[in-house]
Amino acid sequence: MAHILAVDDDRDLCDLLRTALERDGHTVTVLHSGAEVTERHCAWADCILLDVMMPGEDGFATCRRVRALADCPILFLTARTAEADVLRGLGLGGDDYLAKPFRLAELRARVQAHLRRQSRVPSHRIRRGGVTFDLQAGEACCGETPLHLTRGEYALCEYLALHAGRTFSKEQLYEAAFGFDGTADTSAVTEHIKNIRAKLRACGLQPIETVWGIGYRWKNE
Repeated sequence: MAHILAVDDDRDLCDLLRTALERDGHTVTVLHSGAEVTERHCAWADCILLDVMMPGEDGFATCRRVRALADCPILFLTARTAEADVLRGLGLGGDDYLAKPFRLAELRARVQAHLRRQSRVPSHRIRRGGVTFDLQAGEACCGETPLHLTRGEYALCEYLALHAGRTFSKEQLYEAAFGFDGTADTSAVTEHIKNIRAKLRACGLQPIETVWGIGYRWKNE
């Protein structure tokens, strides 16, 4: 089905990850340090599972280095669950954040959700609030200027735009964008929205509104 790259210095955990994901039909490659991740790995990986606290190059540094090389979901698996760490990881281009210890069933569900999102192939373009969405390519642009959204950012942006005028809570957005409603981390949605807004502002656009006490909505045109 998919090629999964798991990077963690905990060898026992890597064995568990390999066993669980191979049962789902995936091919799993395991590395035990961030420094081992090469451009070749990034070229074939459909999803990267990345620990944060590793000796030498940590997960944040690895994410920063490979994000430009890997056009696939990056999920952090880590015991560092402080909000500042979550926001930092997502700000570096991570798509999701799963706190250790986690249930293997939850990990498998999140991996499947991101892979489904990655493989979805709609067939048309839409334009909302000055932004053109290529639903087939999973890309957005302002005029001729690409927005360079991560997969997580694009998923949220597209969902809001497709439902312009409707208000969604952070939990609803997480479930809609990533297809998993177990323990949605609302701080992840907050960070993605912040990054989306910054990229839209650079184009002179501000289509996403905060509805205080509820969530967010895309302005009706």
